[in-house]
Amino acid sequence: MQCTHFAESCIIAERDSAIAGWVSGYRPPSEPECFFVWQVAVAPAARGQRLGGRMIETLLDRPSSQGVTHLITTVTDDNAPSWALFEGLAKQWSTALAKSALFHRDTHFAGAHATEWLARIGPLPMTKAA
Repeated sequence: MQCTHFAESCIIAERDSAIAGWVSGYRPPSEPECFFVWQVAVAPAARGQRLGGRMIETLLDRPSSQGVTHLITTVTDDNAPSWALFEGLAKQWSTALAKSALFHRDTHFAGAHATEWLARIGPLPMTKAA
């Protein structure tokens, strides 16, 4: 469904006729200057090769991402691979990564799910927003 409704903001990477990675996202209607990364998945054999970052960069380089100035996503504290990905992109782009609680464990999930932190990266380099 995500790839059907949001085809311009999703990407699949293939290697040897198999799916090696996938990123889904969208531009929130209330924040059209942002690109929200919903999910990133990378096959075990493709990890550690910057595939997730390259897929996100490809999405940001698409005409449908014109005008995007910030990348946003939500991540739980225990998701070290996602933090490494997004911190790495912020460092690569020489820009800031701001972290704030979006959905709190107790307030929103009755203690049943970890707090979801909003990671906001930007402003993005001009080449990403052109």
